[in-house]
Amino acid sequence: MKALQSISNEKKTERVFLVGIEQLEGNRWDVEESLEELRLLAITAGAEILGQGFQKLRKPNPSTYIGKGKVTEFAEECRCLDVDTIIFDDELTPAQCRNLEGLFDCKILDRTSLILDIFSQRARTKEGKLQIELAQLKHIYPRLTRYWTHLSRQQGGIGMRGEGETQLEVDRRKIQERISRLRKDLEKVRKQRNTQRLGRKRNHWPLASIVGYTNAGKSTLFNALTGAAVFEEDKLFATLDPTTRRLHLPTNQDVLISDTVGFIKKLPHKLVESFKATLEEVIEADLLIHVVDVSNPHAWHHIESVNTVLDEIGAENIPTLMVFNKEDRLDSPGRMKHYLEMFPGAVGVSARTRGGFSDLWAELGQLLRPIRKYVELSVPHDHSKVISRVHETAQIVDKEYQAEQVVFKARIPPYLIAEFSSYITRELGHEESTVSNQGHAGLRTSA
Repeated sequence: MKALQSISNEKKTERVFLVGIEQLEGNRWDVEESLEELRLLAITAGAEILGQGFQKLRKPNPSTYIGKGKVTEFAEECRCLDVDTIIFDDELTPAQCRNLEGLFDCKILDRTSLILDIFSQRARTKEGKLQIELAQLKHIYPRLTRYWTHLSRQQGGIGMRGEGETQLEVDRRKIQERISRLRKDLEKVRKQRNTQRLGRKRNHWPLASIVGYTNAGKSTLFNALTGAAVFEEDKLFATLDPTTRRLHLPTNQDVLISDTVGFIKKLPHKLVESFKATLEEVIEADLLIHVVDVSNPHAWHHIESVNTVLDEIGAENIPTLMVFNKEDRLDSPGRMKHYLEMFPGAVGVSARTRGGFSDLWAELGQLLRPIRKYVELSVPHDHSKVISRVHETAQIVDKEYQAEQVVFKARIPPYLIAEFSSYITRELGHEESTVSNQGHAGLRTSA
């Protein structure tokens, strides 16, 4: 079954009109920025943009998203422009989709459908395709009735009696079964990633994940640092599938660098949930490299959007290196200077020309040194939550069960030292830091 109405699988280029709202607590600049991003997303999906419009509202209309007057105005404009598809700059409810299709008499897509469509084009690995299909099915499931309106014309019954109702229930059951299967397959992927992380930990290499807004130059930076050949293009979501490579720094330190999916404003929660296996590369990282396109006039808003997603997935406390990219596109150094002053310790680079890489390497080496502290902890047996927390967050080198307590020798991220301070009995030297084979999945050590 075709999971989503897509604008990418049509033979002809679809003619598209964009619609958004300006909420009263916001400002016109915000809605224009959001619509500009929606325009770039639609172009990435292969659409031709014929026009756009927005309405200032306190909140979206529950039945039609925008007001009835604007619906009439935009519908007339779309008929004059011979528009095929109207894309709304938010996720629409199933009821809104049905109502708008009847009023506009053409295909209606929302921001979530558009992003899912782009992701389905870009996914290359089996893992990526599984994650996209899961997100698509979860998106379409509550909207199934909308795709069976042709049967209501045949049957003429309220709620599509008879054959239509039977087919609808069959499709719902099939989608539920497929979602269950996809979740099981993705759980296998998560276990495989845990196994890979165990191998990384045995090499004593920390993991640094590159994060950032889509099209900030993450893949270009990744390729420049590691010599990889990850696909890169000046489009939104040019790459989706995560790639990990080793980087040997001039300071004689080794680190694993992971290139991850780009974030975006209004990132659908279905994607965040479906991409858990991929986002674990971020959650489990020892260091985040937050890449920002400093030449973009909306750079500050992009930083905020990325930080919002990092908060959602539980990565807000991971040490972060801010990297302001594309300095070669700046007309004057003032803009770069402004951001470097706002974020002490940040570096400015050009991934394309490799400018500023010496500063980047130096800062990476500096941040990687204290990734984990090697300590001894004594935890009473009845403090089960603390024992569980040690297993969850630390790399355990040795563990000894004594009469009244468990004594751990473990490496702990520095930002968790305060949490375990009352249990730490001493700091251990490097001569005692030989790693045993008791490692725990998903955890790494410093170089």
